[in-house]
Amino acid sequence: MVIFVWMKQRFFILSAFLLLFTLSCSTTRSLRDGEYRLVKNSVVVNGGSFNSSELSPYLRQKPNAGILGYNPLLSIYGWGGQGTTRFGRFIRRFGVAPVVYDPVQVNESVDNILSHLQYIGYYGSTVDTHINVKGRKVYVTYEVNLGHRYTISAIDFNLPEYGTFREDFGNDLGNLSIKPGQYLSEAALEAESIRGSQYFRNIGYYGFHKGFYAFEADTLASNGTARLTLSIRDYALGDSPANAQEHHKFQIGRVLINHPASLKLRPSVLENLNILVPGDMYDERKVNTTYARLSSVSMLSGVNIAMQPASGDRVDCNISLQNSRLQGFKTSMEASVNSTGLIGLSPQFNYYHKNIFHGGELLNIGLKGNFQFKPNDNVRSEEFSVSGSIRFPKFIGLPNRIFKGTNLPRTDISASFSYQNRPEYRRSIISTSFGYTGSLGRHFHYQFQPFQANIVRLFDMDDAFRSSIMSNRFMLNAYSDHFDLGVGGILYYGTSNWYSRLSFDVSGNVVSLFNPLMPTDSYGHRTIWEIPYSQYVRAEVQLGRTFRFGYSDRQAVAVRLLAGAGHAYGNSTSLPFEKQFYSGGANSMRGWQARALGAGNAALNTSFVIPSQSGDMKLEANIEYRFPIFWKIEGALFADAGNIWEINGTDPDARFNIDNLAQSIALDWGLGLRVNLDFILVRVDGGLQLFDPAQAAGSRWNAPADWLTRGNYALHFGVGYPF
Repeated sequence: MVIFVWMKQRFFILSAFLLLFTLSCSTTRSLRDGEYRLVKNSVVVNGGSFNSSELSPYLRQKPNAGILGYNPLLSIYGWGGQGTTRFGRFIRRFGVAPVVYDPVQVNESVDNILSHLQYIGYYGSTVDTHINVKGRKVYVTYEVNLGHRYTISAIDFNLPEYGTFREDFGNDLGNLSIKPGQYLSEAALEAESIRGSQYFRNIGYYGFHKGFYAFEADTLASNGTARLTLSIRDYALGDSPANAQEHHKFQIGRVLINHPASLKLRPSVLENLNILVPGDMYDERKVNTTYARLSSVSMLSGVNIAMQPASGDRVDCNISLQNSRLQGFKTSMEASVNSTGLIGLSPQFNYYHKNIFHGGELLNIGLKGNFQFKPNDNVRSEEFSVSGSIRFPKFIGLPNRIFKGTNLPRTDISASFSYQNRPEYRRSIISTSFGYTGSLGRHFHYQFQPFQANIVRLFDMDDAFRSSIMSNRFMLNAYSDHFDLGVGGILYYGTSNWYSRLSFDVSGNVVSLFNPLMPTDSYGHRTIWEIPYSQYVRAEVQLGRTFRFGYSDRQAVAVRLLAGAGHAYGNSTSLPFEKQFYSGGANSMRGWQARALGAGNAALNTSFVIPSQSGDMKLEANIEYRFPIFWKIEGALFADAGNIWEINGTDPDARFNIDNLAQSIALDWGLGLRVNLDFILVRVDGGLQLFDPAQAAGSRWNAPADWLTRGNYALHFGVGYPF
């Protein structure tokens, strides 16, 4: 163990030394004679209210990305000089080569900018370049002079006269995205051709596309306006008029669904997911909806819908399905160790089956352990849990046909049993829930559980621990048998770069309606099966954003803000322990081990042999700079700020106090190393405590010399990014 701690200390010292050393190294050392490093591009736009950042994507050559203009990987690359020695070539593999200024690419950038400006309606624009050389560094400025814009004065239409095409076009006339008074641009015309062709495909015109649109603009008017003619032809752009065919509507013909014989599936399942019905008018929205519904079933790895014109203005539909691997196993492991020698291990094993009842139901059975111990010491804690869940690809209680969108809600039923053995007590938790999961659009996801229940029982409580909590009503209620019955849910809105997440729990309100019928215990709590029921509200909000930059977006700055609070009332004086907030660990305040921080300015509760700090409220902010090193190896530099607090507790140092908020926020920073294999990311993060609010006033800041001393750092192993 001594050797292990020594290695960790050397790891932090070496990492800090390398970081400081790179700050002082030249970023042009590796350049050859006559080469210059491109440091910065600037785009200046003259005339009009135009956002210059819109032109940045059209610059062919971009400088190395960095934070505040600095990239440590450039300095590392410079250590290797010009790579003339074996050692130099080896060192350069760990860095990033500087971008060498290329005047040819500057000229190509000018052409790109001019093409884009003409595409968005600035005709006759010009671009001047200014090259500023400082030593071996180059700064390029693109000065853009915007050209003339034409306003659409009127729009004429040239449409086919046969069938109902002109009438159908007229029904959509109010939805045209181009109107008189708008500026003329190729971008606007293309957008309208895409929108309009989609409209026609949605009302039966199978195969109609934007190539049938043609636009002519008369810009000869002296007042700087343009008269626009919109034509819809019987032949596509680039095709011969001799191949013209009338546009007409199609109906759905035969609908065939094919899948491998090995995929045992009830016919009714596919019938409920498919909304393409023979005889209905062709509608591309229904095709897309059917595709999305089938793709959402976890057992299917491939969905292909092929439409084929048939006789009698009909279009046949052939749906081909491919099943994924129907069952398998997943394993994961998290680990941590702090400077006191306390080691934590959290292995997890899952078995899944994606078609357990031949209806696309997803079965998941999980085994999880959580072990904390000190080598050569009797201090230890074990937790074992087994869980099972089934996800049905439908909304149990309502037919699929009433859901018109592409995303069908799913029904989840789960149950679990957990057993925990700590030095202070033993505890068992039985949990079950029933709920629905789904999406609204592409970015909004929800999970609602109208029924969730927990039964918590404690056994063999240590006499010393019992005595320590008898005088603390807050802790006594948290560490007692209780019955939890309520509702909960999660609302998530986001993309690959940002997200917002709200989770909530409300428990005991419905049960409280039957209070007059329930017996009471010695504390006046209403009981069910001689167990008090919990009554509380709890909510947590997370906001996250990832800013990607650099070559191929391989560098990123990730930010997360988190706030949560819970309030016990009615039949409870404190939140159940399993619903309280905690801080520290592999995904939280990484300078502390899990549950070792807080609450507020309170000292560590010595009633627990292994730290188990918790509270009613949590605030946290995290920032992390992620950067590539070489091959699949990534690095990270991070900082965390936050803590937990009590709201109704009896300890004034642990209670939330807005006047003392700054003095109760813990701070840490650290370094991380990750192996990113695309399908899995394994990481190790070392966190150093900067500010510990649990210490006495005046000694809460840790000087650099104290960062690696006992109790002031923690090392975490995990899978996946922390946030």
